[in-house]
Amino acid sequence: MSTADLPGAGSRGMTWPQQLSLAFGVIYTLIGVIGFFITGFGDFFGNMNGSSMTHDDTLLGFMINPAHNVVHILIGLAGIALSRTLKSARTYGLLLLVGYGAAFVYGVIAVGKDWDFLNLNWADNILHIVTAIVGAVIAFGPVKTITQERGRNASLR
Repeated sequence: MSTADLPGAGSRGMTWPQQLSLAFGVIYTLIGVIGFFITGFGDFFGNMNGSSMTHDDTLLGFMINPAHNVVHILIGLAGIALSRTLKSARTYGLLLLVGYGAAFVYGVIAVGKDWDFLNLNWADNILHIVTAIVGAVIAFGPVKTITQERGRNASLR
C-alpha cells in the first residue's frame, strides 16, 4: 500500500483540508492578479454607485476594483501559506468562515451604496457566503488518520 492509499492522504501526503486550502489559495490569488488586468491600479476604492468614482468593471459577473483585487490576493496567499499543515489549514478555514461571513453581512448592507469601498454586487455576496461555508468545512470537517483506522483516536487537530 502506498501513502496515497492511506486515509486522509493526498498529493504529497496532504489531507483534504490542506488540499482545499491550497486550491482556494491559488484560485483567489489568480483572481486577484487577473482583476488588475481589468481594473488597472487607478481609482483604488471606486465603485459603480459613487458619483465621482465609477468602477463598473466585472470579472465573470463579479464587481471588482483594485482594493477588491488586493483583498483576493491576500486571501489567496494566506491559503497557500497555511496549507502546509492540517492545523494551519484549519486556521485558514476559520479565517474564511469569519472573514467571508463578515463580507457577506457587509455586502448585504453595502450593495448599491456610494460608500461601498469593495464595489460589491449580489454575485459577490453569494460567492462570499459559499466561501464562508467552504471555510467551515475546512475548519471542522473530519479527517481520518491511520491511527484512527487501527482503533486509536488520535486526531490530527
